[in-house]
This record gives sequence, C-alpha cells and structure tokens, in this order.
Amino acid sequence: MIAYLKGTVTEVDKDSVILECRDIGYRVFMPASALERMGKTGEERTIHTYLNVREDAMQLYGFLTKNDLSAFRLLLGVSGIGPKAAMGILSHFSWEDLTFAVLADDAAAIAKAPGIGKKTAQKVILELKDKLRLEEAFEEKLSAGGEGASPPGKESGAAQEAVEALVALGYGRTEALKAVRRADPDGEMDAEELLRAALKQML
Repeated sequence: MIAYLKGTVTEVDKDSVILECRDIGYRVFMPASALERMGKTGEERTIHTYLNVREDAMQLYGFLTKNDLSAFRLLLGVSGIGPKAAMGILSHFSWEDLTFAVLADDAAAIAKAPGIGKKTAQKVILELKDKLRLEEAFEEKLSAGGEGASPPGKESGAAQEAVEALVALGYGRTEALKAVRRADPDGEMDAEELLRAALKQML
C-alpha cells in the first residue's frame, strides 16, 4: 500500500523514527542497524516500507534498502516469525549476512539475534534456504565495497572440506564460508591449500 516514504527525519527513538512528509509525521519502526545509520534529525531520507495491519493497529516498518525490505517479507513468511522477531533478526543481520548465515546452515549465528532461539533459527534456515542466492549477496557486498568478497561459483568439494575443517577448529560456519570464498574465488586450490589460505584470512 505504501511502497516508500521520502521526507525529513524529525525524531529518532530506540526502535523507530518519525519522518515528516508534506506536513504529516509518520512513525516508522526500523531495525536497530538501520536506526544507527539514519543520521541527524533534519536530514532528508527515503525509507522503504511495509504496512502491517492488525485488528487493533496499523504499523509501518521501514528499511534503508529494498533488499532489507525483501528479507523482512521473506522472514514474515517463515512459520512462527512475526514482525517483532523479523525486526530482531534484521537488527542483527544485513540482508547479505543473513543470506550467508542461512546458506551456511549457521543456526548458532542466527540464534544470536534478539528473541530468536535455536529451533526458530533452524526453521529460518529450512524455509529460506531455497529462496536466497549466495551470488546475489556477494554481488551486493562487492557493489558496497564490502569485505573484499568475490562472487562465488558452484561450491566445490575442496571448499566444503575447508569450511568443515574451520568449523571443527571452532570458527562459525558463516565466518568460515566467507573466508573460504575470499581465499579462493576461482575454486582452483585443493582442500589443504584452501584451509591454509582461509586461516590467513581469519587471523
């Protein structure tokens, strides 16, 4: 119904902003990570929105990127995940990092989000794994200049072995996947070489 709002930030609270658009102030609930990037009051911002309609309230949820809005919609499609839980996850993860965590089967990382337990994290992975693409997440990181990531090809056996070895050494699965991709974007190393190179990335 309301695709986005463009206006002046007049107030920033702990969980929302008030955006003035043509003399109307809209309260928009946003993830903590987005609120940190809102800037000062008086600045003009565009916020991509989702209108949640309940029997007793109508609430606007807002995001600084279309990808984060898409991630919010996907999370709402997971059984047992409502707006509050979805906002908790997106306060902890960007769209790209959520994709990395889901595709790395890293339930422990997702469970660190506010209000999310391990069972819910596993459900997020199960229901979103076929809806997220690693290539898109890496491309987004590249366009934002993020972490020196390289677009991946098909996961090789060597890469899988290196990720599992890093996990056995105590690293998180998401962190391990990122390090393996950075170390050998072309997939030319064997597992031992890749493990050494990935470890250097993580030190």
